[in-house]
Amino acid sequence: MKGIVLAGGHGTRLYPVTLGISKQLLPINDKPLIYYPLSVLMLAGIREILVISTPADLPNLQRLLGDGGHLGLDIGYARQDEPVGLADAFIIGADHVGDDSVALVLGDNVFHGNAFYDLLQRNVQNVDGCVLFGYPVSDPHRYGVAETDAQGRLVSLEEKPARPRSDRAVVGLYLYDKDVVDIAKNLSPSARGELEITDVNRVYMERGKARLVDLGRGFAWMDAGTPESMLQASQYVQTLEKRQGVRIACVEEVALRMGFIDPAACHRLGEKLAPSDYGKYVCAVAEELGHRPG
Repeated sequence: MKGIVLAGGHGTRLYPVTLGISKQLLPINDKPLIYYPLSVLMLAGIREILVISTPADLPNLQRLLGDGGHLGLDIGYARQDEPVGLADAFIIGADHVGDDSVALVLGDNVFHGNAFYDLLQRNVQNVDGCVLFGYPVSDPHRYGVAETDAQGRLVSLEEKPARPRSDRAVVGLYLYDKDVVDIAKNLSPSARGELEITDVNRVYMERGKARLVDLGRGFAWMDAGTPESMLQASQYVQTLEKRQGVRIACVEEVALRMGFIDPAACHRLGEKLAPSDYGKYVCAVAEELGHRPG
């Protein structure tokens, strides 16, 4: 499976902060926002990843992530000149996807849950159609809302409905088989002139090949696209990290635990980030998992 991080757009909900910097480079507690969706793809075992962003923001994202080799990844980059809908990611990334299945994650979404690794591993295998993820919210009229039958098959999708049929918002993580590229290429733009991801999902639903996985209780999902939601996400991460002594979306640790890099390589990455607490943590994880300094 290939991965795409969609980190485009102008971040207008965060103006004036994003007039000079990509939203995905803003901090959520102690790390850049893009680390959170990137770590999701890594936890799914995905190593070939395309980052899509604006021409202005791509150089800074490349400076941060490089080619991904230090994390055992293969990261490529592609430009999106104007935000014309989420489904545009599959047209831009068509060569990257090729004949593989693909996971699309939005660059401003934060996910956290103790069983997230197991859930991802179960669902990335042999994707036939599309797999969406639902999260119960108290205000579903603000989101894309999914309704399923007893088997979890999608039966309806609505964008910001006045009278929602369920409380399950569709989050910014999507799994598709290889047909998604052709589906996206044949979409008609919406009234807003955009290629809507909901229209892609409806094609799969009409084929009987769309299902929804509930994230449920004990899981956290945040769309960190406004000042308020970024602050809430930072507070959530800070509280958990301080209480538990572990770091969420530490990409160096994820790479080590997934077997993408060895403890010695992880320790070298931590040393480059010292004397920050983050760098010390990376070194400590490497030593815990087998690296012997000196």
